[in-house]
Amino acid sequence: MKQIIQDLKNGETILEEVPVPMVKSGHVLIKTTKSLVSLGTERMLVEFGKANFIQKARQQPDKVKMVLDKVKTDGLKPTMDAVLNKLNQPLPLGYCNVGEVVAVGKGVEDFNVGDRVASNGNHAEYVNVPKNLTAKIPDNVTDEEAAFTVIGSIGLQGIRLLSPTFGETIVVVGLGLIGLVTAELLLANGCNVIGFDFDPEKIKLAKEKGVIAINPAEGTDQVKFVESYTNGVGADGVIITASNKSNDIISQSANMSRKKGRIVLVGVIGLNISRADFFKKELSFQVSCSYGAGRYDEEYETKGHDYPIGYVRWTEKRNFEAVLAALSKGTLNVKPLITERIPLVDYKKIYGDMNASKSIASIIEYNATEAPKSTVVIAEKSFEGKKGVVGIIGSGNFTSSTILPSLKKIATDIKYIASSGGLSSTIMAKRHKIANSTSNYKEILEDKDVDLVLITTQHNMHAKMVLESIKADKSVFVEKPLALNATELDDIISEYTARNVNVSVGFNRRFAPLAKKMKQLLGNDNAPINIVATMNAGFIPAEVWVHDMEVGGGRIIGEACHYIDLCSYFAGSKVKAVCMNAMGANPEENTDNASILLQYENGTNAVINYFANGSKAYSKERLEVYSQERTLIMDNWRKLKGYGFKGFSKAGTKQDKGHFNQFNELVKQQQKGGTAIIPFDDIVNTTKASFAAIESLKSGKWIAIK
Repeated sequence: MKQIIQDLKNGETILEEVPVPMVKSGHVLIKTTKSLVSLGTERMLVEFGKANFIQKARQQPDKVKMVLDKVKTDGLKPTMDAVLNKLNQPLPLGYCNVGEVVAVGKGVEDFNVGDRVASNGNHAEYVNVPKNLTAKIPDNVTDEEAAFTVIGSIGLQGIRLLSPTFGETIVVVGLGLIGLVTAELLLANGCNVIGFDFDPEKIKLAKEKGVIAINPAEGTDQVKFVESYTNGVGADGVIITASNKSNDIISQSANMSRKKGRIVLVGVIGLNISRADFFKKELSFQVSCSYGAGRYDEEYETKGHDYPIGYVRWTEKRNFEAVLAALSKGTLNVKPLITERIPLVDYKKIYGDMNASKSIASIIEYNATEAPKSTVVIAEKSFEGKKGVVGIIGSGNFTSSTILPSLKKIATDIKYIASSGGLSSTIMAKRHKIANSTSNYKEILEDKDVDLVLITTQHNMHAKMVLESIKADKSVFVEKPLALNATELDDIISEYTARNVNVSVGFNRRFAPLAKKMKQLLGNDNAPINIVATMNAGFIPAEVWVHDMEVGGGRIIGEACHYIDLCSYFAGSKVKAVCMNAMGANPEENTDNASILLQYENGTNAVINYFANGSKAYSKERLEVYSQERTLIMDNWRKLKGYGFKGFSKAGTKQDKGHFNQFNELVKQQQKGGTAIIPFDDIVNTTKASFAAIESLKSGKWIAIK
């Protein structure tokens, strides 16, 4: 299928050929008929892509600070690699989609194949959209009209926050697409509406709809006009739908408001607010978040958990339905706003020079005739007779920044890369000359050419995909963690023992050059040692998926397991008992501030301090090992100091956590048909220890590893 994307690195807008996405649980797969270009929002994205590095930095000063902090801890080259990798990830354009449902995911009961629906899907021939971001279209509403559903919901949400009452005077600043729709909905609500814009064509359209529309370029003072119209009272409310960096708009909005007036920002403007403007009138100011309640809430959008209507009357889905009802009844008429209709293949007529465009609403028309394909051939290659052929499931940031560059260095034969949406895998396949991009990972498991499957998806998919790979007689590398609970782990153990395949987990720290040097210095006499390991992991917001125990498993199971494995590597023994304490009076199981104490069978003690409340300016990882009146101190995988070792005092290297060495050994072993690079018993023991840490926190007791 074809999809419009924005290249953030060079600013080019591209029509890309990508696999059709697979329908997910709680989602619907839609074949697109129309989509609406939101010129204001999409123009900003296109302009950002075309900007140079300095201009991009000026637009996002908060990101610049993050980059500078990363330079201090990780160094210049790793930081620049991370920044360039981020810019190499394309941005799908569009969020106003209409089409026909062609498949429904598990748990979807409100939609059937054949339903006409509006959604926030991208500009693509097929889109996979959560059910709570999709609404059925009434029979008397055309696809073109329905394409305005999401735009209308943005304006409607601003109105709901403003809470206008019948007869009030409301000012709409900016009569672009969202502004015109907002003004018309306000009129339908019984309000007196004043609109300001500098475009004569938009002023004309607004007047035809009954708006008191004023062009300030003709010499009218906006504040004085509102004061005159309201007999000196001022506007009851102001909705700002403009896009402008100037601070004048917020100041004028305050000055034209009455006492106790309300101002709601829907657009993007300068926000250097004068306290005096708001203080003397006790004005309220609120920023509207997109389409309505539920936006950016994973529980609502991704997991499909609706808010009770008795407590949250207007969610984003219900706002969609309200706009569609207004279109059906004729209280909202969007037909006069459509200025051009463009076939998808002629997309550059819209995106070629958006700054010069006089269009208000551009409709993209779709006519996909080819059967949907879940796999797209990127490069014709033969894999016949080759050993160690790889298929990658997952094309996120870790795959892009770490796995693919490492595999490229050892000239690995990669036949597939998979992503559920198909876009990110296609971009990576092109960049790294991978033969196929697919949205259906099971094609990798069914291909006899593939010997080794690399799994880098979200954590909740790991155990399922490892099991499926083992059953397909494929060797597996899976990013940590191997599983999220004991049941998943038991299933893997059972299947592994019945097959002749290798399973490895991304415990890369034991493969780092400085870790190998430490192991060499400590020797192999199996004597007990003391280990103190600190992971200054850094803060991650609570809403990020890694904190979700069902999806990410929490950061202890999902990340601290790295150091459980590393301590086991140095100990040369297995964990026999675990105790974990976490920060806070009543710590929760998804804590990311905890100390884990490990007892090993050979008498080794290890303390892992996993903290998320430290400074990012401090080293991210630090390790101390005490053994036979000797001490090793490793700092951030760059420096190693030894005390009491004959002939050794220090060593250094570039920051290297061992990813390349692990993949190098993994692929070489697979090509030779050799043994696993990490004993499976070690992997199981580490995984059980991470589970035991959570059990210990809950019970307040030591947990024995069985």
